[in-house]
Amino acid sequence: MPEPERHVGKTEARAGTTPHMVRYVLVFGIALTVIAFALILFVWA
Repeated sequence: MPEPERHVGKTEARAGTTPHMVRYVLVFGIALTVIAFALILFVWA
């Protein structure tokens, strides 16, 4: 006989909280990529 489904909340399912650091990593990553491409453009030209 199969076990009945157990429904758990988001926090309990991932066993913790989610910090909002992803947005900062994304912004800094995009900024560094733009700066890198700008430097390559100016050096190459």
